[in-house]
Amino acid sequence: MTQSPRDDHALAAGLARDAGRLLLEVREEVGFADVDALKKAGDLRSHEFLAAALAERRPGDAVLSEEGKDDLARLDADRVWIVDPLDGTREFGEEGRTDWAVHVALWQSGELVAGAVALPARGVTLRTAPDGALVSPWDGTPDRPLRTPEPDPGRLRVTVSRSRPPKFLDALIERVEPEVELVPIGSAGAKIAAVLLGEVDVYVHAGGQYEWDSAAPVAVALAAGAHVSRVDGTPPRYNQKDPRLPDILVCHPVSASMLLTGIRDVGAALPG
Repeated sequence: MTQSPRDDHALAAGLARDAGRLLLEVREEVGFADVDALKKAGDLRSHEFLAAALAERRPGDAVLSEEGKDDLARLDADRVWIVDPLDGTREFGEEGRTDWAVHVALWQSGELVAGAVALPARGVTLRTAPDGALVSPWDGTPDRPLRTPEPDPGRLRVTVSRSRPPKFLDALIERVEPEVELVPIGSAGAKIAAVLLGEVDVYVHAGGQYEWDSAAPVAVALAAGAHVSRVDGTPPRYNQKDPRLPDILVCHPVSASMLLTGIRDVGAALPG
């Protein structure tokens, strides 16, 4: 049966939500006494759920998952689901943390066409829709439109990796005009979600990521009107032979030129 694009948006959102609910159950069942066991159980069970669900619902599509074996036959496929069953495994294993996520995205014929980022500990999914992006609460209240808010003049709240902030960050902060506040957040999905929800204004990363770290949140960010690029200003590309995608910038379009110029200038001045 031919599926409509609307079905793909709904499937991405439903799978991300259901995998997120499963992960909440894993937290309850395994507990936090053995953190390594908890993280391994979360990664495995969410991956197995998503792999089985996609095999059943979209048997002709390829899948690229952080936890699965990379089948390069996906390079010849028209449709590839790019998933991160548990983005922010470190935060998942820390009791009380909410900054971890589930990513489900669909790449088709060269571009991301659907995506969803579930934030299970917050009970919400950010998702694409046929006419934009939505915030879908898990408590049954209606979906609401999602548009990237413009930052307040004179201030930029920037979120970066907890463990690997970009080497150029200090120099960039000195160069841009707005006052910069650094906001620590865990997973890449949670960081980009924070930009889209207006909790921060910028996410910049340069230091190692893969396609599954950003595909779903990038799909939602683009649908929500955000600027998304590599730190050199070029668009990120997905379903590549080498799935490494080491850097990303997500912000409101009004901030993009200033940030990209600043990154270019300080990058040229830094060694390496």
